[in-house]
Amino acid sequence: MAFELPVLSYAFNALEPHIDARTMEIHHGKHHQAYVTNLNNAIAGTDAEKLSIEEICRKISTLPVAVRNNGGGHYNHSLFWELMKPGGGALSGPLADAITSTFSSVDEFKSKFATAGATRFGSGWAWLVVTPEKKLAIGSSPNQDNPLMDISDLKGTPILGLDVWEHAYYLHYQNRRPDYISAWWNVVNWDEVARRFTAAMK
Repeated sequence: MAFELPVLSYAFNALEPHIDARTMEIHHGKHHQAYVTNLNNAIAGTDAEKLSIEEICRKISTLPVAVRNNGGGHYNHSLFWELMKPGGGALSGPLADAITSTFSSVDEFKSKFATAGATRFGSGWAWLVVTPEKKLAIGSSPNQDNPLMDISDLKGTPILGLDVWEHAYYLHYQNRRPDYISAWWNVVNWDEVARRFTAAMK
């Protein structure tokens, strides 16, 4: 089965004023679609056609660079859309407790996560992951790499990811990446992050 562009659960303008409709339209319909198209072309006629996107990421060192770039782009963006929703939500419950226990406070966690995104040189992603040891950790990855990949310095199950490629924010924020990161907290779908945390801790 060929990979497909996921359908958004909200309208392009639903995340305004924090993320503008035009950016969402281009980001989803052009950038993500290109990753899907190029991934399908890269794996056509190979054993990777039978794998899930997560399985592809976990054995990425054995696959061509086009699969790494486009497979990562597809996985990362598919996750990214689900981790946002209009109005965001409240951080509470076991996830909030784990974040406070690990990072001293929610504010300190947000500061460390924002720093990971703001200081990622060039293009990449900031991540909150559940490590193989069932601990929370923050880090970043270059380009379209992610913590599922066997080549990643930060390894674990991503439960929160932020796209800090310029295409994610430039139309609205220009070169003000920290402003984009600060605004993005307003649309984080904490219910989905908590669901992924619970699943990853099992």
